[in-house]
Amino acid sequence: MEQTVNNNKIKNISIILAIALILITVSRLNYPLMKDTSSSLSSYKNSAAGGIRHSYHHAEDIRISDAEEKCDIFTGEWVANPDAPYYTNRTCWAIHEHQNCMKYGRPDTEFLKWRWKPDGCDLPDLNPFQFLDMVRDKSMAFVGDSVGRNQMQSMICLLSRVEYPIDDSPTTEEQYKRWKYVNYNFTLVYFRTPFLVRSEERDSDGPTHTGLFNLHLDEFDESWTTQIDEFDYVILNAGHWFTRPAVYYEHHRLVGCHFCNLPNVTDLPMTYGYRRVFRTALKAINGRKKFNGVVFLRTFAPSHFENGFWNEGGNCVRRRPFRSNETILEGLNLDFYMIQLEEFRAAQREQKKKFRWMDTTQAMLLRPDGHPSRYGHWPNETVTLYNDCVHWCLPGPIDSWADFLAHMLKIEARRTYKERLFQIQRQKKMQ
Repeated sequence: MEQTVNNNKIKNISIILAIALILITVSRLNYPLMKDTSSSLSSYKNSAAGGIRHSYHHAEDIRISDAEEKCDIFTGEWVANPDAPYYTNRTCWAIHEHQNCMKYGRPDTEFLKWRWKPDGCDLPDLNPFQFLDMVRDKSMAFVGDSVGRNQMQSMICLLSRVEYPIDDSPTTEEQYKRWKYVNYNFTLVYFRTPFLVRSEERDSDGPTHTGLFNLHLDEFDESWTTQIDEFDYVILNAGHWFTRPAVYYEHHRLVGCHFCNLPNVTDLPMTYGYRRVFRTALKAINGRKKFNGVVFLRTFAPSHFENGFWNEGGNCVRRRPFRSNETILEGLNLDFYMIQLEEFRAAQREQKKKFRWMDTTQAMLLRPDGHPSRYGHWPNETVTLYNDCVHWCLPGPIDSWADFLAHMLKIEARRTYKERLFQIQRQKKMQ
């Protein structure tokens, strides 16, 4: 009898200790600790010295309410924000040359003075101290095309007010970049895979002088699919490369192409390849037995070419955002968006992994003013670049994606806490 009592005491003590550990973990998420911040504060002071002065409380409470969690942060309007920008090309070295609009003489600055305001709630600006504490001891991978790289560099610039990462890449190849935030043990990685599946360039010129590519629509691109197991967060994107001519293969045989101009090859819409690529990419993730992270499918961000296609003189010269009632999602932009949504839901229904919907489409549809256009190089420079109405100036509207991501990470922390607490309570009832 005495032995049974002792066993029950031991079980109760074990349960209490487990609950205490979870509460400690959650309190750390909800109340960030002041740990190893000397270099962080130094970086912040340096950015302020560069002419950008903002106050952040790095012990700010990051708990999120039921109403905030339920709010649709992706539907709203752009509103004036006199405090922006939060960095410049002088305070951040991570800006890609082709998105460095201020350096290359863009004359207007009003496009910098906006923030995204959801219809049903408020979306706080990214607090860099808070964000880095949320991702302490974690890793995040950006998987996709150069707009994904654009997003990662925006993140680096926004976080530079606290700390700059070190380049921890094993090679100098731009296909794979790895950055380390030493004081937070946080890793950022970029995998360049514009088609998400196995592909190769078939002809460097092609019918439109932009290349012709072989896409193996049902084969994984193992340069990233075999590498994601270690990551806590994966941000997946693809889109703009699918407008280029491509030859489609399935089951190791030619099934058609998009505008390849090859004899006796069936011409298929680009949406054919786009749907199958996302289906294959999400299948690859669902099949990773050791991957336990969260996948954010970042939706297609529309381009804004006017008066011609991207390779036929089109340009983006507007100087203010649209209101939500001034434009609609239509045509190819709508097709790409719906394909992503349908394939996302199909992958989510399998209930194998944590898939999250990061809907940047509506917000970016309203920002024709945020692209580099011709301000990605010097006017007298001899280059073969088109007007860029695909990528986003840094600083610029893409910085709002960090606000989306921070909000979604708070929700993840809340869900994790609830799940673990539920498991412990159920275990206690079974004793």
